[in-house]
Amino acid sequence: MKSKIQFLLSMIIFGTIGVFVRYIDLSSSEIALLRGLIGSLFLTTVMFMMRKKISWALVKVNALVLLLSSIALGGNWIFLFQAYKHTTISNAALSYYFAPVIVLILSPIVLKEKLSAKKIICIGVAMLGMLFIVGNGGVSASRLDDLIGIGYGLMAAVFYASLMLLNKFIKNMDGLITTFLQLGTATILLMPYVFFTEGFGILEVSSSSIPFILILGIVHTGIGFLLFFSGMQKLKGQSIAALSYADPIASLLISAIILQEQMTFVQMLGGALLLGSTFISENKSMKFPKRFKKAKLLNKTE
Repeated sequence: MKSKIQFLLSMIIFGTIGVFVRYIDLSSSEIALLRGLIGSLFLTTVMFMMRKKISWALVKVNALVLLLSSIALGGNWIFLFQAYKHTTISNAALSYYFAPVIVLILSPIVLKEKLSAKKIICIGVAMLGMLFIVGNGGVSASRLDDLIGIGYGLMAAVFYASLMLLNKFIKNMDGLITTFLQLGTATILLMPYVFFTEGFGILEVSSSSIPFILILGIVHTGIGFLLFFSGMQKLKGQSIAALSYADPIASLLISAIILQEQMTFVQMLGGALLLGSTFISENKSMKFPKRFKKAKLLNKTE
């Protein structure tokens, strides 16, 4: 029970990121840099207290994958924060949660995994849901900004999917240590990028933004990841998949109740199709009737 609570809390924490990013008066890359820096320092302290040691021999073996996954992590944050700045929290969260669908699509190529009939249908339903989210609404300046935000959310999803796939190639490394190394590397890579693209404006951050930056770095990164890995260690894959939906649901509730951002019926339907299809695709206990499995799709096995 304790593990479930820890993991659920981490998902709720991650789901509230958008509202804090809105109140930080910096560019997305600058926010990503500060989040990585503060989060890395926090996890350094935690690892020291837990007496966790880094095996540099394993780091050397996994060096290329760690580098690529760190780039994916940094890109994921930048595009996600851009999405929050251009569209509603709900639109950003739903477009970002297209990542599991991208993983499903790429898994036969990257991981050599077979696609079942159930998963192929779920991919189609998720794409239909995304179409409802993107295609609903007339043509206006605000609608154009929404579409730009959703586009950024989908780019964040691409980077997050890349991160999930790359992490499957990391061998024999503790999850918390892996995340610490990815955070640290992403921060180092973001430093020259930020200073060459944004200059030194990051040093002139407004005093009103500082509390939100600290919360984003300590709570949403340090504490969030600590709870995530502490809870995940003793949970089964199916429990992790089910509890992960607390993340987008928390974002949707914050968008509707706290920020009072509105969604049309068609967008809500699209969100339900997207989240429902990804949930079914990850839930191994939910199987289609045999007549569906006999259909001549790509594969017939789970």
